[in-house]
Amino acid sequence: MNLEVVYYTLMAAGLYFISDWILDRWEVSRGERFKNRSIIFFLIILTLAFISFSLVKYVLRTSGATLP
Repeated sequence: MNLEVVYYTLMAAGLYFISDWILDRWEVSRGERFKNRSIIFFLIILTLAFISFSLVKYVLRTSGATLP
């Protein structure tokens, strides 16, 4: 089994919970829920995914792992 798949799967699960927490904190500070909550959640998780997946890819490349 390719260890890269495990890294990305764990990262995706973590991103889901972190994105939900960020959105909840943002709504609490705002004092009300967002009207288009799912769109804002998507934008948060998309941004975090681009950053974190790029970081994982960089770390795996510099550690000598073979990536496609």
